Amino acid sequence: MSHELTWLLVAVPAVSAAILLLGGKATNAWGHLLGTLAPLISFAFGLVLFVQMQGQGHEERSETVRLFEWFSVGSIKVDFSLLIDPLSILFVLLITGVGSLIHIYSIGYMEHDPRRRRFFGYLNLFIAAMLLLVLAADYLLVFVGWEGVGLASYLLIGFWQHKDSAAVAAKKAFVVNRVGDIGLSLAVMSMWALFGSSAFVTVDAGAEGLSSTWATLLGLMLLLAACGKSAQVPLQSWLLDAMEGPTPVSALIHAATMVTAGVYLVVRSSAIYEHTEAASTAVVIVGTVTALAGAIIGCAKDDIKKALAGSTMSQIGYMMLAAGLGPAGYAFAIFHLLTHGFFKANMFLGAGSVMHGMNDDVDMRHYGALRTPMKVTFVTFAFGYLAILGIPPFSGFFSKDKIIEAAFADNFVIGLCALLGAGITAFYMTRVMIMTFFGKKRWADDVHPHESPAVMTWPLIILAALSLGGGALYFAGHWIVGWLEPVVGPEEAHHLPVSVLVLTLITLAVVAVGIAVAVLLYRRDIPREAPAGSPVTTFARRDLYGDALNEAVLMRPGQYLTRTLVWLDNRGVDGLVNGLAALFGGLSGRLRRFQTGFVRSYALSMVFGAAFVVVALLAVRLS
Repeated sequence: MSHELTWLLVAVPAVSAAILLLGGKATNAWGHLLGTLAPLISFAFGLVLFVQMQGQGHEERSETVRLFEWFSVGSIKVDFSLLIDPLSILFVLLITGVGSLIHIYSIGYMEHDPRRRRFFGYLNLFIAAMLLLVLAADYLLVFVGWEGVGLASYLLIGFWQHKDSAAVAAKKAFVVNRVGDIGLSLAVMSMWALFGSSAFVTVDAGAEGLSSTWATLLGLMLLLAACGKSAQVPLQSWLLDAMEGPTPVSALIHAATMVTAGVYLVVRSSAIYEHTEAASTAVVIVGTVTALAGAIIGCAKDDIKKALAGSTMSQIGYMMLAAGLGPAGYAFAIFHLLTHGFFKANMFLGAGSVMHGMNDDVDMRHYGALRTPMKVTFVTFAFGYLAILGIPPFSGFFSKDKIIEAAFADNFVIGLCALLGAGITAFYMTRVMIMTFFGKKRWADDVHPHESPAVMTWPLIILAALSLGGGALYFAGHWIVGWLEPVVGPEEAHHLPVSVLVLTLITLAVVAVGIAVAVLLYRRDIPREAPAGSPVTTFARRDLYGDALNEAVLMRPGQYLTRTLVWLDNRGVDGLVNGLAALFGGLSGRLRRFQTGFVRSYALSMVFGAAFVVVALLAVRLS
């Protein structure tokens, strides 16, 4: 396949989305099949390109494909160009591969939804926008895909808009992401001012000549954008509410598309971050804080999807932490992003399978002992569980442990935080496993748990296999490090305070402690209703008061500011304008009294006027 056909990767799902969304009821019967076929075709194209790149040298693996001139204004010309390179092709395979499995799963999950055709149209739109984002050769074109992803997420999170909670969650995700988008738009405008272009080639070449101030500003602008899309502190509040969408949406957002965009942006902008220690440090801090915050939130959620959402927030934090470490962490950030895509899609779709058999109940306190009636779901979910814990030989062991190693090599405190996050992850994920699949059954008499149909379980089996074997991307001769070297540079050697083996054993010991604590706390009977809990539990249940903080710092002051501006507009600006109008209106009304329309009145006025003039002249002459 020629690189000239790279545009088909984006065009196929985009055209399919147009057909499904504009075709009307005529496409209802087969729309879901077309919607599923589109990402499969893009995956096949991407796989062919990936295989072709294997036999090429480092420089030959990157090619910019100019499609047409996008627009020109005076001397400014912007091309619509796509970049196919080792970084973008990995994202293409993740987006289309995992995305296709989610589409197949959705055939069964959304079978009885009357708007299933529209749902698949939105899924295709999401895939197309994300592919444009990662294939764009220009930050300006990245922004187009960035906004497309935001639109698609809004449509999918609020797909069941008949529920107020879904409509509110969609609006919240849209608004919070607009805050982050300010960062990307400012960064793009700054690039044009600094370099005369926002093309990757130009920006990367010009980054060496940036002052430390401008490099830091650009890095912070891009970080703000990444925080919005990847739900990092302080713009994380939308992620847990996004669970109001259908479960396949949660899997797509959390595993293959939206939340990975921020990590991609930071890694793609490595040329900028290499010239600003301040911005890189900010990325590390944001990632570390988010990794711990998401893990703590996951500990207190009884909603299975929200517990997994807190997990996503935490795992993306690990990726951001690694990306902030520079050449020592770029490859591992992407490595963990890929393995996370496998096991998190596996677990989200597994949660959807559980809900399918439990009459859409999401409360884990109403589950228990589901490993017997839902054997396939249990085994495949367990593979994802072992992968996220980092139990060898599952994929998470090879990706997350490398991030912990890089963190310790850079800063001992950051390393301890990363290690602590692994222990908390083991606790809350074990809690999810016990509450869902073990113990005594706690479901109501009218609920009859059952295994999902094959169209839903086969994607789970494939993702479970990837959760187990995804680690091969690293331990097969450090393949992924060498593969990404043309984009992010060679891996920097780092020195650990202890040997890799010792640190690995320490990490596994911490994970074992997290598992043991969860088993001790949840092996006994679990009440169907959540107890009040301690202040710490309440703190975690309320998402660390993130919403309350946003309301106090941003929402309420914004409301007061708006009300003040409205009052000033009504009483100040409008009052001034209306007051002047009233003044001149009153004066004109009084002056109008002299316009009677009677000739004798005008003649008398002329006589008095003439007399006044004569008297005035006499007074002047006498003086």
